[in-house]
Formats: sequence, C-alpha cells, structure tokens
Amino acid sequence: MSSIVKEILASPIQMADQVSKMAEEAQNFRQECLEVKSKTEKLAGLLRQAARNSNDLYERPTRRIIDDTEQVLDKALVLITKCRANGLIKRLFTIIPATAFRKTSMQLENSVGDVQWLLRVSASADERDDEYLGLPPIAANEPILCLIWEQVAILLSGASLDDRSDAAASLVSLARDNDRYGKLIIEEGGVPPLLKLLKEGQMEGQENAARAIGLLGKDPESVEHIVNAGVCSVFAKILKDGHMKVQTVVAWAISELCANHPKCQDHFSQNNAIRLLVSHLAFETIQEHSKYAIANKHKSLHTLVLESNAQNVHDEDDDHKHIGINQLGATTGTQMQNVVSNTMAMKAIAQGNNATATAIGNPNSTATNAKKQQQSGAPHVSIAGTSIKGREFEDPLTKAEMKAMAARALWQLARGNLTVCRSITESRALLCFAVLLEKGPEDVQSYSAMALMEITAVSEQHSELRRSAFKPTSPAAKAVLEQLLKVIENEQIDLLIPCIRSVGNLARTFRATETRLIAPLVKLLDEREAHVCMEAAIALNKFACTDNYLHENHCNAIIDAGGAKHLIQLVYFGEQMVQMPSVTLLCYIALHVPKSETLAQEEVLIVLEWCTKQAHLVDDHNIEQLLPEAKSRLELYQSRGRGFR
Repeated sequence: MSSIVKEILASPIQMADQVSKMAEEAQNFRQECLEVKSKTEKLAGLLRQAARNSNDLYERPTRRIIDDTEQVLDKALVLITKCRANGLIKRLFTIIPATAFRKTSMQLENSVGDVQWLLRVSASADERDDEYLGLPPIAANEPILCLIWEQVAILLSGASLDDRSDAAASLVSLARDNDRYGKLIIEEGGVPPLLKLLKEGQMEGQENAARAIGLLGKDPESVEHIVNAGVCSVFAKILKDGHMKVQTVVAWAISELCANHPKCQDHFSQNNAIRLLVSHLAFETIQEHSKYAIANKHKSLHTLVLESNAQNVHDEDDDHKHIGINQLGATTGTQMQNVVSNTMAMKAIAQGNNATATAIGNPNSTATNAKKQQQSGAPHVSIAGTSIKGREFEDPLTKAEMKAMAARALWQLARGNLTVCRSITESRALLCFAVLLEKGPEDVQSYSAMALMEITAVSEQHSELRRSAFKPTSPAAKAVLEQLLKVIENEQIDLLIPCIRSVGNLARTFRATETRLIAPLVKLLDEREAHVCMEAAIALNKFACTDNYLHENHCNAIIDAGGAKHLIQLVYFGEQMVQMPSVTLLCYIALHVPKSETLAQEEVLIVLEWCTKQAHLVDDHNIEQLLPEAKSRLELYQSRGRGFR
C-alpha cells in the first residue's frame, strides 16, 4: 500500500515544484503569480507530508483527491506559462481573463483543504483527538462519499475496537438506507476492513460487521465481490467458534447473499457452512448434536439407522415400482416423537460400539467412561467436532434466533442446488426440520417449511436424491411427511403454501396404497383463498399427471375425496389463477379414469366442452393439447345421454 500511495503522490509533488519555480520567474502579473506560488508551496508541503505518512493513507480517497489535485496543478501551470511571455508581440496576443487567477487560487485552496482532510481522516483516533473532520471541498457535490471514506478510514487506521465497531454501525445505516450507498461502500474498499473487524473485533463490532456485509450483498455483482474478498472462510470460522449472537447475524448474512446471488451457494458449501448450520439447527432440537455427517466422511443419521434396521428394503426405481413412504395413517404425533427417540437411540448404540473399541486400547479413556454411562442408563453425548462451548448457557431468545437464522440460511442455500440438498439430506437436518415444524417458534417453523419446500423441489427433479432422501424406511422422511400432513390438515395458514408445495414435489414418492395425503389437498379446493386453491390444484396435478406412474390410483382417490365437484366450481367461477390448474387437473382425471360414474353424474363432459369455448383456456399451452384429448376420451366411455342427464 505504501509504495502505491508514494507512486500516486510523486507526480503532483513534481508538478507543484514546477509551478512554484515558474511563478517565481514570471514577468507579467507578478503579484498574482506570487500568490499562486504561495498556495502551491503550501500544497506541496502537504503532499510531502502525505508521502511521509503513506503507510497510513487510505488509498481510495487518496486516488480521488490526488487526481483532482493534478488537474488543478496542470491548469495553474498553463496559466503561469502564459505569464512568462517576454516579447511585446507575445504579450499583446496572450489574453489572460481577469477571473483566471481568482479561479486558480480558489482551486488551489480547495486542493489544500482536500489534502488536509485526507491527512486527518487517515490519522489514528489518538492523533485526531476526536476532532470533527468536516467535509472536504471535493465532497461538496457528494457528501455521502466523504462519510463513507471517513468510516472506512476508521476501520483501516488501526483505531480502537470500539471506534471500528461504531464505524461498521455507520456503514450498516448507510447500506440499509440506500442501495447506491452500498455500492459505494464496496467500490471504496469497505469489504476487506469489515471482514478484518469480523475476525478481530469484540462481539458488538462483529455483529455490526456481519450485518453490514449482509446488507451490502444486494445484487450478484456485489455478492461476487464480497465472496472474492474471502467472506466464506471468515463466516465459517465464526459459525464454528464465534459467539452465538454473532453467529446468528452471520447465518442471516449468508441467507441474504445466497438469496441475491445463488451462485455463491457452492462457495459456502465448500467452506463447511452446511455442516455448521445443521449443527446449530440440531443443537437442543434432537438429543445428540455433535456428529454431523456428510457422504464419504462419516455415516449419516438415517444411513446408520437403515444399516441397523432389520427391515432392509431394496430400492426400486420409484418412477416404475413406486416403493414410497410408508403409510402415514398409523403415524400419530406420539409416534413421530418415538421416531425421533428411536433414531437417536440407534445412534447411541453405534457410539457405544465405538466407545468399546477405544476402551480396549485404553481402559482409562473417556470412551470407557462413555460406555459405562450407557450401560448405567445415562447415554453419553459426545461434543467432538463442531465447537459448542458455551452454547448451552445462552439465553433462550438467542438460541431461538440462531435456529431461525440457521433454517433461513439452509433454505436459501438449498434453492435449486443438488449438491447442497444432498449434503443437507445426508445429515440430521430433515429430522430437525420435522421437529421444528411441529414445536418451533413461528419464524423457525416458517423457515423450516421453506427449506423443506426447496429440498423437495430439487428432489422432484433428481430421482437419485428423491430415493436416497425419502426412503420408505427413513425415520426422518416419515417424520417430515407426518408434519407436512399435520400442517395441511390443520390448515396452518402461515405454513400452508410451502407444505402444500412440498407434498406436491414428493407426489412421485408415494405408493399406491398411500392415499391419506389426497383428501386434505382436495379439501383445500373448497371455498378457500385463491392462492391456497391454486397451490392445492397444482400439487394434485403432480399426483394425477401422466408422468406419475400411479396416476390412475391417485385420480380415483381425488374423485373419492369429492374433488370433481370442487374442480367444476373452480373451473366455472374461480379466478383465472385458480382456473388454469383446475382445468388441467380435471382433464387428467377425465383422461385417466374416463369410466368413472362420478364424472358422468357431475357432467364433466359438459364442463370440458364449455372450456373448449373459452379463448383464455384453449390458448394456454398446458391445456391446448390436453383438453381435446381428455374430452375425446371421456366421450368414448360416457354417452352424451348419460352424461347430460
């Protein structure tokens, strides 16, 4: 930095010396030239002082101020050169406006003020002695830029941690007020000192720094700059070893950066952010919280359970054999808790085996004590791996906020990312989401539901993930489905939409005998808010569509639940956003179960004929081909007389 600043300052110092020398030799306008010389020499002295203190100078305002100073000195040099005309003819034809010297003098005074401000703002807090810096002349047209320079300079100048924390708080206010200010903070080099404060500061300063970084990442370009500055590794270290209040803000910042630029998801994943966030999610959510596992490193939770389970079921292609989630009819809220308890018990057994193996080599080891505790009925909870020091002593509000932000971060990290979703589902996260969806505070429930929605959306597109994450013998998967069903049955409005979407995303997972999820979705078609009806219809479409191997079974289940009647009402009287998926669903039902007596009784053929005359329906690309085919197939199996009675 010192060499760069010295190089920046070299040229204006030389120019200032040249202006002073030429002003001394001027023949014309002698008094004015001496005044220019006086101000130029003062400026040169300040520039030399800046060069001596180059280690302390903040590069961004230095460049801006020196560029402007060079332009002023260049104009002064041109003016002084005109005053050196010796011949009579040259003097007659050299025109110098009366205002030229006054303007040059004012510009030199402004440059002096700018350099003085630069020296003050780059000085340490002790040297400034809390002096009010004011605004330099260069900031007259953009005072916010000067304020940003001042705060970033404090972060860079080695000031006290309290001063640096206050500076970070000021940047938070600026970034929150205006997106353009956030861009300026990034352009003026504000990210590296914020990351430095995050690593070195006290708790309040770290919180302010993390919050500022989260607010700065408002667009892909800004997030890219922040990631390139090394934010991922710094955030990962905080999530591992930092204070929980700081970790909460860091988790929020991760969610913000990923929301505004999903390409950074992989960078955070590569820095173990998934493992660390799941560890926070699992803390005090399930009994054991230290052995987070990722594929090819440790056994994951439901992998261990499956290996210990006597019922090993061979995975068939769910698109053809449709071995899906076991029936949920027998699963109650109490059984869901048993699922969690049994899962963690299986994990404890495995830990006991590991402890025994260690004890063979060292009878006095901690593992021996662990085994004794297990034998005496007191399961040992290992704290190896992710640091949890002090977490149990945090206040409940901080713990709840941490869980909420961890779930929020995992939600944004999972969006459309197969690698991240695979890491999440191979951990205990699904089990945690199920527990939190049932018992967590409102914001934790909401973010857990959103995270499940994104994971199931990716699972819908990737059969391998769908088979591994939602195996029929997986306790975590069964727990998740039970909670999704409970939300839909109870119509918890705040969680309803993401849970409906999650069930729809898993439509190809269920076996033929599993029909319990159909009726609650059909119920939502009846006299509900438009967006709820729409989501329910879209989810049911995924059960009834031709791509679903069990479409016929699901269509019959929809009819048995009274779906045909509700769909007819929505087709005729629903808003357009509801009408489209309702027509599509009615077409799938007519196409796949045209022999249904219920369809004849409800006169579905008349409804489809009416649809063919509605321009906005037949022009929709999803309905354009499906509607004539469904109508034709229904006509084959149901006479008009029977259908129209």
